[in-house]
Amino acid sequence: MTFQTALSLALPFGLAMAAIGSGLGLGRAVAAAMEAMGRQPEAAGKIQTGMIIGCALIEALTIYALVAFFILQDRIK
Repeated sequence: MTFQTALSLALPFGLAMAAIGSGLGLGRAVAAAMEAMGRQPEAAGKIQTGMIIGCALIEALTIYALVAFFILQDRIK
């Protein structure tokens, strides 16, 4: 197996794993925030702010994986 073959197999799997992990993480974070807001409606603003910041950081990891995919895709020829 050559380097290009291994890279052409690893890139889509790596990106898929990053997307799945991001989706699971976002779902869990939002579910926990919604439950917390349901229990303490008076703290909904602070909970929502923390949830949005956390979701942005989780999504940034997926974007980094996508950027790495496009950078390494040029090495497959």
